[in-house]
Amino acid sequence: MRIITYMTLSLAALPLSWANAAQNQQSDSEKGAYIFDLAGCASCHTKDKPLAGGLAMETDFGVFYTPNISPDKEFGIGSWSQTDFNRALREGVSPAGEHYFPAFPYTSYRWMSDEDLRVLKVYIDNQQAVKIANQKHDLAFPFNQRGLMGYWKWLFVDPMPVPGSDSQDPQIQRGAYIANALTHCAECHTPRSLLGGQRTIGMIGTTNGPEGESVPGLVGPKASFVQWSKDDIATLLELGMTPEGDFVGGSMSHVIDNSTAKLTPEDNQALTAYLYQLNN
Repeated sequence: MRIITYMTLSLAALPLSWANAAQNQQSDSEKGAYIFDLAGCASCHTKDKPLAGGLAMETDFGVFYTPNISPDKEFGIGSWSQTDFNRALREGVSPAGEHYFPAFPYTSYRWMSDEDLRVLKVYIDNQQAVKIANQKHDLAFPFNQRGLMGYWKWLFVDPMPVPGSDSQDPQIQRGAYIANALTHCAECHTPRSLLGGQRTIGMIGTTNGPEGESVPGLVGPKASFVQWSKDDIATLLELGMTPEGDFVGGSMSHVIDNSTAKLTPEDNQALTAYLYQLNN
């Protein structure tokens, strides 16, 4: 943020071409900050210091530790090109050609647009670099074998377009993109197979969500949303409050605080419209 403020104050002292470039850079960083929030990056990659990773994610396969995504060139992603960045988020492959485990939700981020990926990288590149090494995952054999992930992707990553993109309603299309690509709702609300792939039955909820939490369904006869109005859904996304006056807890509270509460009114309405029509 200091960089952005400095650029704003010093525009008048720059040549016109430089000033325009600075304005464009500031705009890109602001746009990137919004995508950063919606994608929930802070929730997973901030423990002691922003973007330095280190959070433990306990699963049936062992414990994953989130990596450093600060712009540090040694321990973070500061040396990555835009191509490296896009490949990681869309294909789950590192610059060195190694597969990432799907605890990193590239299975949803793969639908992110070129522009959103570009501005997201601009924002991250403008953050403070943190020199903290990544912690090695503690996974049971054979789930610690990255080479097997190529087969896993072949089995479970369907090259389908983003769900909801075939809607004739632009608002539903936008909501579908937010839900399925950016906020990656399906990653937690869809039950998984014994090998960790999302089951094709959709976001019906699961009793074995993140950290072993029970996650409610967003679709189907047992989904809470079946009885909710659009205003009820919009309020949950903004405040984390249900129609009964309760507030969500656990992992969903982080999703609200770090992601959906920061939606613009237009995007809140779009995501609300998409979630509402899933059951209506």
